[in-house]
Amino acid sequence: MKSNYKIILPIILVAGLLLSFNLKPDPDPEKEKILLGLVRSALTQGHYQPHTINDDFSEAVFNNFIEGLDPAKRFFTQEDIASFEKYKFQIDDQIKSEDLTFYRVVTSKYLQRVQEAKGFYKEILKHPFDYSKDETFDVDYDEKEFPKNEIDLIVNWRKQFKLSTLSRLHSKIEAQEDKIKEEDSVEVKSFAELEVEAREATLKSMEEFFGYKDEEDDEDWYAVFINSISTEFDPHTTYFAPRTKKRFDIDMAGKIEGIGARLQRKGEYTRVDELISGGPAWRDGNLEVGDIILKVAQEDGEPLDIVGMRLDDAIEYIKGKKGTEVRLTVKKLDGSIEIIPITRDVVEIEETFAKTSIVKMDDRKFGVIDLPKFYIDFSEKNFRNSATDMALEVDRLNKENVEGLVIDLRNNGGGSLDTAIDIAGLFIEEGPIVQVKYKDGKPKVRSDKDYRIQWNKPLVIIVNEISASASEIFAAAMQDYNRAVIIGSKQTYGKGTVQNLLALNRYFDYEKDLGALKMTIQKFYRINGGSTQLKGVVSDVALPDRYAYMDIGERDEKNSLKWDKIESAAYKTWDGYLNFDEVINKSKKRIAENEQFKLIDANAKWLKEGQDDTIVYLNYDKYAEDLKMREEESNQFKALYDYKNNLSFTSPSYELEALKKDSILAKKREIWHKNLSKDIYIEEALNIVADLKVKKGKTLVKN
Repeated sequence: MKSNYKIILPIILVAGLLLSFNLKPDPDPEKEKILLGLVRSALTQGHYQPHTINDDFSEAVFNNFIEGLDPAKRFFTQEDIASFEKYKFQIDDQIKSEDLTFYRVVTSKYLQRVQEAKGFYKEILKHPFDYSKDETFDVDYDEKEFPKNEIDLIVNWRKQFKLSTLSRLHSKIEAQEDKIKEEDSVEVKSFAELEVEAREATLKSMEEFFGYKDEEDDEDWYAVFINSISTEFDPHTTYFAPRTKKRFDIDMAGKIEGIGARLQRKGEYTRVDELISGGPAWRDGNLEVGDIILKVAQEDGEPLDIVGMRLDDAIEYIKGKKGTEVRLTVKKLDGSIEIIPITRDVVEIEETFAKTSIVKMDDRKFGVIDLPKFYIDFSEKNFRNSATDMALEVDRLNKENVEGLVIDLRNNGGGSLDTAIDIAGLFIEEGPIVQVKYKDGKPKVRSDKDYRIQWNKPLVIIVNEISASASEIFAAAMQDYNRAVIIGSKQTYGKGTVQNLLALNRYFDYEKDLGALKMTIQKFYRINGGSTQLKGVVSDVALPDRYAYMDIGERDEKNSLKWDKIESAAYKTWDGYLNFDEVINKSKKRIAENEQFKLIDANAKWLKEGQDDTIVYLNYDKYAEDLKMREEESNQFKALYDYKNNLSFTSPSYELEALKKDSILAKKREIWHKNLSKDIYIEEALNIVADLKVKKGKTLVKN
């Protein structure tokens, strides 16, 4: 450490000279006090499970706010945290009295530390790093401690700059080596020359990073503070500042030009939360849920580092005009770094609708319906929704004499509860589908009241860890009625709560926009009485998948509401299968003996090991060796991507004429069918639906 003092001490002095010129003035205390009072009142009176705002709550908000402002522990020191300690058990009282002292003290220090970092980052990046030195950097920011003092803080920044430069340097060296193999005459640059280029790229990235920091204002920081309070109630209760509110729920009711992915802020990172069915990223097939986007490049331009960037700003760089290319530098689930080029396109509402495919197996015909979302659009006069579409698709399959049906709910994050109830009604005579409960009062049973059974043949439903909310309600109802075999991940996401969006200006007459609060007000319960919260829906047949050991469900969220149980609703199970248990046991045996499923499970464990390994080498040789070893290990899983199920999928008869006239639709269906032909989960679902035998007529057994 002593050898660093000659560099670090002048850096501290230079940084200090900038402070008095850059601190931002206090914004609008009146608005902030009104907002704090409104949110406190809404949460304590309206939330499904309100918290007592006491010393324990105060301590939690203390930690939430500090980590929310500085999730990567780049700015605050342990000395700073110690100076905030006197407020740790006062915040509850300050919330009640609308006192912003703690908020002001922390943001003032945050601004100071940002300005200091602006004062020294260029100085650090002037000098080459020593890549022969044995040192490491831990990228697990959740478990990492804040730097002890200002010197440790600068050492921490230096390591981050070194890691960023090292990553770029390694990419440049590999690119040069590949070029040498391909071309006869190549200008070969030395390690030192490439290091300069990599360091200059890091410098440019940091200039842009601090440019974004300069654009942050009190609205951004205050939103973090309010969310430090709201998310303590549960992870889905969130405050939207006015700017964020305007961009909230840009959903499927229109056209969006971009890559077709929903992104979420996770600490300093932008994470892929969902791929929109039929969108460019979905069609490309390389970007996956859980991937972290580190950099964004336009066409062949220089990549822009978006780590630490506001989500709204990151999205602005990622989306763009149809036909243009964006190149995403992505950290995959296995820890590897990939550059994924995606050609932007218009993501149309049409792509989120239910779609059907026909497959023949041994001269028997089955149907697959992909339902990406439980959609509904009240803005249209004769609005189209998932329930009416599903009824139409099921009717068409009946006319085509299809013997069994597979409904694919993988990655379906939910949507309209009403449509989920109506869709469930297609497969039962009538009866309760879900119970919905406010914090006070008895549960309300929501039922299907249509006595028609539109589909009385075998039914299999595929789910995964990302199937959530309305997906879980539908799957749970079909499981409770014994109407369908549920297959897929061990359990679904586990989101059994309902949120309502409150525009805060409706509750307080104020000339300025106060934003909105999305608050949990209800809880879902299955008709058997169990909540879908946390536990989700446990599959009848659990299939190994790559997310099996990952932290990805509601159970892995902080402050999730607990699972509980209420009284069962009165319903009659469907006793129409002759061999339900036999088919499930046969499937489990088939899966246990399947080499591809064994490989999938081994890959999932390997991915988890990579996720848990958060130590990165800052020695170039060890860094390169570690990446090479990881790449070599990944070769054992190549068979996962080469798999084909040897099934042939085609569009239903009604769609064939449309495909002749619409080449774009034809291409989209071609891509979908190609993906289905490589899908082992669809294959096993079809095996199950083919094995199921239904009794003649229908039998109902009172529960």
